[in-house]
Amino acid sequence: MEKLTYDFEGERATKNRAHVGAVASGDLEILAEPRPGGGSTVRITTSVDGFGQIWRSVLEQFFSRTNLAVDIEINDSGATPGTVALRLSQLEELLT
Repeated sequence: MEKLTYDFEGERATKNRAHVGAVASGDLEILAEPRPGGGSTVRITTSVDGFGQIWRSVLEQFFSRTNLAVDIEINDSGATPGTVALRLSQLEELLT
C-alpha cells in the first residue's frame, strides 16, 4: 500500500462536495471538497506501489484542463489510468 500527496494550482472555485466511484477490485473512489482560497491537494491511498509518476501525469492533465480549487481524496484498488481519467471526468461534471 502506498500513500501519495500532490499539490496543484487551482483558482476555479467549487461550491459542493462530491463522491464518485467505489472502492472495489480494479476501481477507485474519489471524494472532493471545495477549497476556499485556491490551490488543490490530492491525497491518494493505493493498493499498487510504484506508479507515482503515472498518477502525477493523469492529475496534471486533469488540473491543467479544469483549474479547480478543490481537496481530493482518492482510494484506489488497482484502477487503470483510463478508469482514473473516467472518474476524474465524472468528478468534474459534479463540481462544475
